[in-house]
Amino acid sequence: MSEALRPVETRRLYQQIADRVRELIQLGQYPVGSRLPPERDLATQLGVSRPSLREALIALEIEGSVEIRMGSGIYVCAQPRRTGVVLSMGESPVELMQARSALEGAVVALACVHATPAGLARVRDSIDAMRADIVQGIDVLAHDREFHVRIAEMSGNSVLVSLVGTLFDQRQSPLAEHMRARMEDRPTWSAAVAEHEQIYRALVARDPLVAEAAMRCHIQAAIDRWFRN
Repeated sequence: MSEALRPVETRRLYQQIADRVRELIQLGQYPVGSRLPPERDLATQLGVSRPSLREALIALEIEGSVEIRMGSGIYVCAQPRRTGVVLSMGESPVELMQARSALEGAVVALACVHATPAGLARVRDSIDAMRADIVQGIDVLAHDREFHVRIAEMSGNSVLVSLVGTLFDQRQSPLAEHMRARMEDRPTWSAAVAEHEQIYRALVARDPLVAEAAMRCHIQAAIDRWFRN
């Protein structure tokens, strides 16, 4: 097949990385029961970023090829459930968050222009509901989504509202859900609420530049929390 007609690689990056790690396991470089190198070293060996490697390792854990033991390392399982390629488990969480940062940074700036007392009150309610969820020890994701969607509603653009909701809902993919279970806890959600407060104050002040910066910082902080833990 000529170079011009070669099929485009459509598999997600974390799937490609996961397949490379599994190949190393199958070739005997990492025997069953052994511990994989630290993420930093393995990322360097494979020539990939640590966030992309983290996504790949979690995908391999979901399929049963490795076991991630917090505080100990990543170990090769005795009987991997799959021997072929890693199936898609949703979009890359990091890429989704980057897309959200680009979109919601612009959305919150537009919301500043169109903010109303009623709209701000709805955003305030979402923050308060998140804080109550944390105190009660229940999942705050629904009110987190509500916060972001209500900001989009103040933009006055229904397409942006739909896009914000759609991107947020990608957090319910198998890969993202598994990462949430491992990485999110009461301190991380408390930090998120504090960041929501900063966004809200910028909205109240009708300051689009500060609001956009606060939104982008919030989403980047969420990425950092996922991959710092």
